[in-house]
Amino acid sequence: MDLEKFFNPKSVSIIGASREKNKIGHIILKNFVDGFHGKIYPINPKADTILGLKCYKSVLDVRGKIDLAVVCVPAKIVPTVLEDCGRKGIKDIIIITAGFKEVGNFELEKEIEKIIKKYKLRVIGPNCIGIYDPKSGVDTIFNPKSRLGRPESGSIGFISQSGATMSIVLDWMSLKGYKISKAISYGNAIDIDESDLMKYLSHNKDTKTICMYIEGVKNGGKFLNVAKRIKKPIVVLKGGKTKTGASSAKTHTGSMAGNAKIFSGALKQANVIEVEDLEEMFDLARILSKQPLPKGNRVQIITDGGGFGVLASDWADKLGLKIAKMSEANIEKLRKVIPKYAVTKNIIDLTGDVTSDMYELSVKLAVEDKNVDMIALILLFQPPMIKEDVVDKILRIKSKKPIAIISAGGKFTEKFKKRFEENGIPCFTSPMRGIKALKILYDFSQL
Repeated sequence: MDLEKFFNPKSVSIIGASREKNKIGHIILKNFVDGFHGKIYPINPKADTILGLKCYKSVLDVRGKIDLAVVCVPAKIVPTVLEDCGRKGIKDIIIITAGFKEVGNFELEKEIEKIIKKYKLRVIGPNCIGIYDPKSGVDTIFNPKSRLGRPESGSIGFISQSGATMSIVLDWMSLKGYKISKAISYGNAIDIDESDLMKYLSHNKDTKTICMYIEGVKNGGKFLNVAKRIKKPIVVLKGGKTKTGASSAKTHTGSMAGNAKIFSGALKQANVIEVEDLEEMFDLARILSKQPLPKGNRVQIITDGGGFGVLASDWADKLGLKIAKMSEANIEKLRKVIPKYAVTKNIIDLTGDVTSDMYELSVKLAVEDKNVDMIALILLFQPPMIKEDVVDKILRIKSKKPIAIISAGGKFTEKFKKRFEENGIPCFTSPMRGIKALKILYDFSQL
């Protein structure tokens, strides 16, 4: 199944475009006007122009070719719209409209399913928010940009059965400086399902890690067969794992959640990483998509806060990582510039008298040292002698070893963490999260 025109169309039609600023059809049209470089055809039989673009009564009135149609009309009109798309020769369609099997309207969903088969259409949805692709400018999210930030182009692909979950994730990623390749909300999956989208992202050059929020899998055998063949990391968060959650999923996207234990076991067999919450998902996605794989499990912990260093050591031991011990020659180089009372046995504790130059040298030596496979850099910005140039000094170091930065604090700290994120080094707010991310990176290197 070729899905490329969903993400890189040359022309798009917004069916249900509206003149009213708060309507879905207006917001989606404006998204395309602001960021899409292809041809845009608004469809509204009651308007002549919207946002300076000529409106058409139907896609059948458009003379040019239409690669992608975005449908945001009331549910009862969707069958007629799909018939028009079929007759026009539009094959790729995103149905934003809700009001189908998720609310018990099975007959209407079956009706549009027949039309899809009749014209051999490819459909994402219904009951979804569709696609956000920062590179091509395809943006069918109906939340205004003033309320929901859009992350910049990056290497994390996100597939979500829930539109609201995808919206929250994108807004959060934008705030944190995390970057995304493509995000897809697929809703009821009447045609294109999670397996099709996962397969597409596995071939997409911009996507390094695939993240998924799913409530129920349409075809379990298909999902596992596709997942097993994918070489990129796949991180999955499963909703509806309890009886109450499964019931909620059925009324949310009309999805049957299935047996959680069986599903988790199947994911392990397919080398898919299952997580328990969204923060953990993106902790792992960021390190898997941006950092090189380690050659071993020896982690060098560098810190300016003793307690965080101890906690990081505890978690490394719990998770089966070894504490690295740099060569004596490199330790001697370090001792020449750090305080006499600084700790250099196993972990390196630079103490509260740390400077930017001490951090720079410590990281350089760890990168060069044959006894170190990965680096947990605990960088607490509160000590007074650390200058703001510490970020630039660390970013200039070229490393073939993975680096995870562990840093916690308020506005001052968050400002610098965002700079690291924007330059490809993931930051974590606790030793547990940072060390766990390195452990997952090591585990993936062993597959």
